[in-house]
Amino acid sequence: MKSIKYYLLVFLLLLAGCTQQKKEQSFEPVSQNKFLLGTVVTVTLYDNPKDEIFAEIFEKIEKIEQEMTINNATTSEVMEINKYAGSKEVKVSEDTFNVIKAGLNYSSLANGKFDITVGPLVKLWEIGFDDAHVPNNDEISNAVKLINYKDIVLNEENLTVKLINPAMMIDLGGIAKGYAADVATKVLEDHGNKHAIINLGGNVYAYGDKINDMPWKIGIQNPFSPRGEYLGIASVKNKAVVTSGTYERYFEQDGIIYHHILDPQTGYPVSNNIVSVTIIANDSMMADALSTSAFALGVESGLALIESLDNVEALYITDDYKIYPSSGFLNYFELTDENFTLMN
Repeated sequence: MKSIKYYLLVFLLLLAGCTQQKKEQSFEPVSQNKFLLGTVVTVTLYDNPKDEIFAEIFEKIEKIEQEMTINNATTSEVMEINKYAGSKEVKVSEDTFNVIKAGLNYSSLANGKFDITVGPLVKLWEIGFDDAHVPNNDEISNAVKLINYKDIVLNEENLTVKLINPAMMIDLGGIAKGYAADVATKVLEDHGNKHAIINLGGNVYAYGDKINDMPWKIGIQNPFSPRGEYLGIASVKNKAVVTSGTYERYFEQDGIIYHHILDPQTGYPVSNNIVSVTIIANDSMMADALSTSAFALGVESGLALIESLDNVEALYITDDYKIYPSSGFLNYFELTDENFTLMN
C-alpha cells in the first residue's frame, strides 16, 4: 500500500521597504506539534508564545479526539453512538453534539455527497491503513444501504444522538479536524494572541494579521508534484485554507489506484477528473466539510454550491492541469506555476 500525505506549505513573505506608518515589529515564531486526530498538529505562535497556551490547545484537541474518533481507540462518544445504533439514544458532550449537528447541515448542503454516516464504507475500505483493499460488490452494496444522514435523531435539550438503523456508523473524520482548528483559534483569542498559524495536517488556519497588517501567505499544493511544491499563493488573514486531494491517501491494487475520498452513494472512490479542491472560508470546520463536498459534487455542481454561500471560495484542479476558481477566489490567489491553465 502506498500512502502519501502532503501538507499545505506555509511561509512568511517579509517585505522590504514597507511604507506603512506602523512601527515595524519583529515576531520570532515558536512552534510545537503533537500527533492527534490521525495527523501532526502544528501550532506556531508569533507572539505570546507561552507553554501554557500550547498545552491548552493540545489538551482541547486531545479531548476532541477522545470524544469523536472511531480509529485506534477502544471507546469514544461517537463509538458509543455507533455501538447502540438501532437500539437507543446516547448522551454526548456539547462539543460532539454540535459537530454532529453541523455535520448534518453539511450533509444536507451536499445532497448526501458528503455524509457523516459514511462510517460503514470507510471501515470497509480501510484506506490509509495497512489492510486497505477493494471490497467485493456485495460488501459495498450492503455498506451503502446503511448510509443516510437523515437517519440520525438529535435531541438538543438532552444532548442525545440516536442512529435509527442497526450497523449504521457516524464518522466525523471529514469535519473533526476543522472543528479542532476552530477550537484552537478560540484559545488564542482568549489569551490575546494576535499572530499564529494552526496546521492540522494541511487544514490550515491563518490567525490574525501577519506583520504590519500584511496577510499570511499560504502555499497551495501542486497535486502533481512529488516534492510537495506549490502551484500558487493564497494571501489570507483570519481564514481557513483546506485542501482535499486524491494524492493525500491512496493504495494500489491490481494496477489501479484507489483514493480515500469515497462517494457515499456509489460506495467507491469518487470518479471524476478532479485531483484536488481548495476551500477558503472564515472557519475551519466549514472549509473541512466543503472541501470534501465540493470534490464529490464535481466542478459544475460544486461551484454552484460554493457560489450560494457567503464568505466561501473554492479552487478546483483537474487532471488535465486546468484550474477552475469560484468567482472570488482570485481575490486571494496568485498562480505561480505556468504549467497550469486558469479557466474562466
